[in-house]
Amino acid sequence: MDAVYRIGGFTVYRVVELVAPLRSAFEMLPSLTRECLEENRHWLQPHSLGPNDIFSLTYQSYIVRTPHHTILVDSCLGNDKPRLEPEWNMKTDDNFVRGLAAVDVTLEDIDYVMCTHLHVDHAGWNTRLVDGRWVPTFPNARYIFGRRELESAKTRYAKGGYPSYANGVLPILEAGRADIVEDDYQIGDYVRLLPTPGHTDGHVAFCFGKSVDAAVMTGDLLHVPLQIRYPELSFSRDKDSVQSALTRRSFLEHFCDTPTLCCTAHLPSPSVGRIKRWGDGYRLLPVGCA
Repeated sequence: MDAVYRIGGFTVYRVVELVAPLRSAFEMLPSLTRECLEENRHWLQPHSLGPNDIFSLTYQSYIVRTPHHTILVDSCLGNDKPRLEPEWNMKTDDNFVRGLAAVDVTLEDIDYVMCTHLHVDHAGWNTRLVDGRWVPTFPNARYIFGRRELESAKTRYAKGGYPSYANGVLPILEAGRADIVEDDYQIGDYVRLLPTPGHTDGHVAFCFGKSVDAAVMTGDLLHVPLQIRYPELSFSRDKDSVQSALTRRSFLEHFCDTPTLCCTAHLPSPSVGRIKRWGDGYRLLPVGCA
């Protein structure tokens, strides 16, 4: 954890589980041109773009303390889970739990776990392995799943896909800890759901603030900073790349030049800032910068 943000009567903490290289720029962003990468290399290196033009991603959760609840947004990678990426596979480290402890949060303190979507790197710590069984990591929490996202994941799981459903979602459903919500979901006047489809069918962002959007958690609407500068650059793993690009530009335009704190899931530290205009695109200006 390396930042605390107090805004709008609540507090946001970052809990970083892992920073690791993922894919080359051209694998991640299929429509990226060599000319575009060269034009932007000077500001992408070294924090986002590494050797051999491979993007590094941050894997993190956000803890939000409102006057009424302690909320976890996206639960990172998790331990003991078979995954295709070497850095994710069968992890046994204590980075995530230590990150919670650093902000004086216990597993029992979490009132809600909110998933922007159900991919393996956003639902991993939904559960933990205890005596050979997957059990809810946060025993007192309600887990918030969007109905469209859940139905899509369930369909893919039935066809032999979506590994996070088996060990990060199904145990929550079986334990009776899930709330299946619609697009107009909110908790009081501090928490609201914002549909942001494209990366997955039911991908959502979460907005926080008393009647206004003081902070927003983006999930996988954004993976690398270049997508803020050029919203049309969709990630190769987006289910609908056209929809993803449209959603991204709409989102960035909506929050551009506003006080809303934009909390990204995978961008390099500090990962949090405010959206500002940059030519035909945008940039994320870290809090505290002019």
